[in-house]
Amino acid sequence: MNAVVATSVFAVFMVATVALGLLALRGRGGGGGLDEWSVGGRSLGPVFIWVLMAGEGYTSFSYLGAAGWGYNYGAPVLYVVAYMSCGYAIGYVVGPMLWSYARRHGLVGITDMVAHRFGRPWLGAVVAVLATVFLLPYIQLQITGMGVVLSVISYGAVSLNWAYFVAFAVTTGFVVVSGLRGSAWVSVLKDVLVIATLGFLALYVPLHYFDGYGPFLDRLVTEKSDWLTLPGHGGGGAGGSGGSGLGEVWFISTTFLNSLTVVIFPTTVAGYLGARNADALRRNAMYLPAYNVLLFVPMLLGLAALFVVPGLAGAESNLALFKLVVDALPAWAVGVIGVAAALSSIVPMAVFMLVIGTMWGRSVLSLLPRLAHADRQKSAAQVVVVVAGSLALLLTYTAPNTLVRLSLISYEGMAQLLPMVLLALVWRRLTFRGAFSGLIVGVAVVCVLVFSGNDPVWGVNAGLVALAANLAVALAVTFAGRPDADPRPDAEVLADDRDEAEGRGRAGGRGEDEYAAAPG
Repeated sequence: MNAVVATSVFAVFMVATVALGLLALRGRGGGGGLDEWSVGGRSLGPVFIWVLMAGEGYTSFSYLGAAGWGYNYGAPVLYVVAYMSCGYAIGYVVGPMLWSYARRHGLVGITDMVAHRFGRPWLGAVVAVLATVFLLPYIQLQITGMGVVLSVISYGAVSLNWAYFVAFAVTTGFVVVSGLRGSAWVSVLKDVLVIATLGFLALYVPLHYFDGYGPFLDRLVTEKSDWLTLPGHGGGGAGGSGGSGLGEVWFISTTFLNSLTVVIFPTTVAGYLGARNADALRRNAMYLPAYNVLLFVPMLLGLAALFVVPGLAGAESNLALFKLVVDALPAWAVGVIGVAAALSSIVPMAVFMLVIGTMWGRSVLSLLPRLAHADRQKSAAQVVVVVAGSLALLLTYTAPNTLVRLSLISYEGMAQLLPMVLLALVWRRLTFRGAFSGLIVGVAVVCVLVFSGNDPVWGVNAGLVALAANLAVALAVTFAGRPDADPRPDAEVLADDRDEAEGRGRAGGRGEDEYAAAPG
């Protein structure tokens, strides 16, 4: 009976999710072109941008991984709160810059920006392929996360294999049709449930199991003090030497690297470009850190699970939060909390799939003469969404470790695009040869370090070491060679305040179809 009740609640909300995604198209003339599908017609207001970008940082990791990290290590998991908050601060400057540059030139993603900046369409295709390799593991992780949630809240009645398929089908069902706008609408439902369920659990669990926060925290300090300091439980010495390697140097270097990387992550940029204006992005950069307060709840519940369900090991530790939920709450409440966790998988997974489709539709398949026309790019992108999701689902079934290994370099690998995407937009002297050489070296270094088991390197995040090598090579090649022979003026190539001002002016006097036809 518990399984029937919880699964029924879950099913009702999944149907509502698909319906909400489709409802987002109401009055949009059948979904519009690639601009409307991929960046919401560049017309999303502050509320939709806030919930959409909050969804980027609040995924199934928040319910599973954050609780699991709290259960296994403790304090090191706080790096998530640190880098996201720092990333929002950097995004206050970077977000409007990327928004204005893309709007001025009719661009829909970082692959477009790179191709336009260096005047080489094939370079956008290379970046699209590279970014897809780094993004696919995130789709697989969200499929896995939602599948685990559904299996657990159904009390084992739904097998993992069926749960994985449900995750894929629901997400693909609405993102192919409704695009970024549908994801933004579903984000509203997700955020209401996330705030409500985590707020409830933050009060209920300590009272139910420990008679309040006082006894819980007292017991935590007395019995589990290793979990409350860096490098956390089983961490080894200061600076990250030995054990988990999650010491102070690792914490600082990872926070620094991730806070830079998150602002150029393709899914983050999709949120930037969907904004109605740059001021909406600035306001969101100020308000979004408040959302991070919610991340403390699953971390804290992971610590509470140490006393309630001791002995969880390996992947089972990621279920620490749901072990508490299933043990303490009625089936209908388990279903609602499961829906909140599932939507925290669906929204980011939808954006990951959408971004991959957009990159391929605009930057890769458009190089083929038959698909070069703008009218066909959206259809090509939608096909890629289904293919990318299907590939992630297939690998989840047949070779999950393949994507798990790739996930080790996802964020650190994406960081190697920083010079080509950000530095190039503010410094004209950076040459194509320099940026491309640096990218090759950076990706090679991060792969060697991570796959050889040398991450962190003397306590330092391997991605930061690779980025330093990337920058060194990019600068050396740039200064050693001749400047690129590009006749375009700086205003056409670089991002600056003038671009933003012109973007605002155009927003008031030009339609979205004109932006889609703009140069670049």
